[in-house]
Amino acid sequence: MKARGAVLSKRNAHSTVVSDWRSLQPGDHVEIIKQAHVVAAGEVEEVSQSGNVLWLVPAGPTEKQLFLKSDGVQVRRG
Repeated sequence: MKARGAVLSKRNAHSTVVSDWRSLQPGDHVEIIKQAHVVAAGEVEEVSQSGNVLWLVPAGPTEKQLFLKSDGVQVRRG
């Protein structure tokens, strides 16, 4: 059995926070984080040219969602 720290480190290595949303591509799997909580997860549909707006197609049966960088959310690759 692996030590807890090793497991957390491995997960964090694969799920880095994306500071430049323009680097995201349609179809990328991401999680949206606000105040250290995952508030949504799914696939990127589109990112604005400015990199400040992201449209997400959620994994669940809900409609696509719009997220603004100015709202204080972070994007983490899933």
